[in-house]
Amino acid sequence: MIVDVHTHYLPTSYRPMLATLTAMSGTTTAPSANSPSEGRQMFAAMSDEPGMINQRIDMMDDAGVERQILSPGSLAPYATESRLAVEAAHLLNDSYRELTDSRPNRFSSFVSLPLPHIDASLEEMRRGLDELGMVGVALSCSVFNRSTAEVEFEPLHEEMNARGTTLFFHPSQNGICSPFINDYGFTTAAGASLEDTAIVLHLIKRNIPARYPNIKIIIPHLGGLIPMQLARLDGQASTPDLLSPPSVMARSLYYDTVGWGSQAALRCACEAFGADHLVPGSDFPALLTVESYRRTFEYIKESRLSDQEIEQILYSNASALFDFDKAPSRAVPRREVDHGCV
Repeated sequence: MIVDVHTHYLPTSYRPMLATLTAMSGTTTAPSANSPSEGRQMFAAMSDEPGMINQRIDMMDDAGVERQILSPGSLAPYATESRLAVEAAHLLNDSYRELTDSRPNRFSSFVSLPLPHIDASLEEMRRGLDELGMVGVALSCSVFNRSTAEVEFEPLHEEMNARGTTLFFHPSQNGICSPFINDYGFTTAAGASLEDTAIVLHLIKRNIPARYPNIKIIIPHLGGLIPMQLARLDGQASTPDLLSPPSVMARSLYYDTVGWGSQAALRCACEAFGADHLVPGSDFPALLTVESYRRTFEYIKESRLSDQEIEQILYSNASALFDFDKAPSRAVPRREVDHGCV
């Protein structure tokens, strides 16, 4: 069955703390939505309100999803005051532990860090991975508009590399700090993909995939613009300070399949990175505003990729990445189409 690496969970106990973080930072606590009512529905779908976990599991069963890996997305426990950030991270991670312990075969989670406080984050990483049983680390692409590829975050990458940890990035919803994006209302619709693009570029420029090869890095949303830029990056950004060509470092990362149903984007990412570097993702519950949870994975089955590629993307890669027990090979129900991502 499918392991969904990109899903969000917002425990009710964390919401008052989130409101405090928002008041101090001026960021938003609302998930991306087109209307207030839509935003409330998404908050509810992310929460542990009565019946919502069972509804989530029902949707997972309908979609053939065995396990979700949970993270807070852009609602991470970041605060300029160290004490507050640590308190928020403890509250959030302990709430995730409570859910994953109650349904260990259905949910796992990434540990969230009290950034930008590095020593406290190293301790919370240790606690999350060693004591709470979390399966990796979640980082926003930026923290208070500083890229998490910057040198001040180097100790986190060193520790994750030493542990061979999986690292999941997520946009912070700042539209890459660009008025060209934000002033035109594209902070989430296009800005999120540009954040995905930017973090890959920053990781490449800082040689992080080459210097820390044991970190299993997942980039969401098919990598933004990166699948279309590999040749150009090799041609125009292969500077002497890079330890490997940009395309080589980009292809060493993993990318989730959140593509809003775009067959063209999926095929482009498959050709650019290879089927072995794509993992299932849903951005739950964001796409529920436009399609069913099941549909988020059906679009992969209906693609012009080969049966072997679809099997690998949906049922093999994520299990191997997280060392989960692999489900038996499954037939992939799909319509007859031309095969091959190349």
